[in-house]
Amino acid sequence: MISPCNCYALRQATRRVTQLYDHLLAPLGLRATQYSLLIEVERRGPVSLIPLADAMVMGRATLGHNIRPLEADGYLALSVGRDRRSREVSLTKSGRKILAKAKPLWQRAQAIFEAEIGLKKAAGLRAVLNRVAASEFARA
Repeated sequence: MISPCNCYALRQATRRVTQLYDHLLAPLGLRATQYSLLIEVERRGPVSLIPLADAMVMGRATLGHNIRPLEADGYLALSVGRDRRSREVSLTKSGRKILAKAKPLWQRAQAIFEAEIGLKKAAGLRAVLNRVAASEFARA
């Protein structure tokens, strides 16, 4: 029986999709969550932690927990922010190299997902999920 709970259905789907991406990124020692974080830092350049956490729809503590292993691996660097009270994260040279290796694996995961769901449905699903992620209903 299909659960009528939206949260449960989304979490199940997310776990299944994450398994696909994790499997394909595993040879590089990366997880899908780490790849997403590296891509977001690459896209934004040096970025303060709070705006990065907001963009990724996660708490600052969770973001810090996710940054630590990538910093330890030399893919991300933390520095004092522009206002001296905040901290900024940036992609290192090693981070750029691992992303260059990871992007074809990520593209393979995308292709597998889109072959299973269909290109049009995958694009529609992303649009709906982006709308949900940008929504403020969770703060009601």
